[in-house]
Amino acid sequence: MFKVNENYLFLKESYLFSTIAEKVEKYKTTNPGADLIRLGIGDVTLPLPPSVIKAIHTSADEMGSRETFRGYGPEQGYSFLRDKIVEIDYLQKGIVIANDEVFISDGSKSDTGNIGDILGEENVVAITDPVYPVYLDTTIMRIGKSNKILLLECEEDNGFLPQLPKEHVDVVYLCYPNNPTGTVMTKSELKRWVDWALENNSLILFDSAYEAYIQDENVPKSIYEIENAERCAIEFRSFSKNAGFTGLRCSYTVVPMSLKTKLANGTEININKLWNRRQSTKFNGTPYIVQRAAEAIYTTEGQREVKEMVAYYMNNANIIRQGLINKGWRVFGGENSPYVWMKCPNGLDSWEFFDHLLNKCHIVGTPGVGFGSKGQGYFRLTAFNSLEKTVEAVERIISVQ
Repeated sequence: MFKVNENYLFLKESYLFSTIAEKVEKYKTTNPGADLIRLGIGDVTLPLPPSVIKAIHTSADEMGSRETFRGYGPEQGYSFLRDKIVEIDYLQKGIVIANDEVFISDGSKSDTGNIGDILGEENVVAITDPVYPVYLDTTIMRIGKSNKILLLECEEDNGFLPQLPKEHVDVVYLCYPNNPTGTVMTKSELKRWVDWALENNSLILFDSAYEAYIQDENVPKSIYEIENAERCAIEFRSFSKNAGFTGLRCSYTVVPMSLKTKLANGTEININKLWNRRQSTKFNGTPYIVQRAAEAIYTTEGQREVKEMVAYYMNNANIIRQGLINKGWRVFGGENSPYVWMKCPNGLDSWEFFDHLLNKCHIVGTPGVGFGSKGQGYFRLTAFNSLEKTVEAVERIISVQ
């Protein structure tokens, strides 16, 4: 009889956002007249920028002509996009990154999960708690419910920032600006992690999907702003939240050539080459049309449009944050992030508050406990709805006891 990967049995029965969707659908069935406002999942609502739409139309026309048709593209991504990423996201900010260190993909969710393919199962992996579920779930899928998974507790007392592990750790996932708490690390705080990783020959998997939302100049947008981080870190970035690509799917991962480790026999190996081999084998590349759309973001018009989109959502975040503060609730995030993290009022746990908001305000948010045990008693709201709906949601919350 064939076998299955029994590590999947260690996972929760349902993915967090699937559970929320089921609860909401059940509520809608019994309350068909309810006008729900969704501030739960991190899905954008603004349409794609005009420059992106123009690029999609142009590249689609190219695909309809024999002379300009494109078939399989390079698994690593087309150079026209990789060059723009290198120039604008890194070189213009004083960070030296080369074209062949950038890998275009179909989403940071994919890459942060798939990166485990090139990592040994014997690694001790540290993951923050609370955390974006993909890091933990894909690690469990790979190595099971193991003592090789270390949860770094992020609590209100420590500003929801993890402390450096006292135990030996080989790999650590860090996401800043953070999903779900909306907190950030300053350059000095991130430097502590880079120095720790270099000292311990550890690897940092740095999810920078929300870097466009950073407003504070002392908060790094890239881990490579920290000296020598290219020797210990892989960075993941996404076009989903800054340019509205949640429906197009495009991201990129930076794997520096100077990131190396040693095999059991002492031979040094280049991590970039391993990831390139993995992508070449398991991934056929992001569609040409999507990559042309992403390239448009780096035009003068595209850069302006993206900044306007980010400003729109940050205004929403500020409305949510200030509204909750004015109500007297404890609030975190929302200043350098599109996520507002709050302490559930009146001693409610996360799911009790979910039900309270749904039943009393017809608002859908995300229970903090869904991101880990340390999220119990907290709740996440997102800024990714319309301005009008955001204002209405805050008014509903304020008016209900």
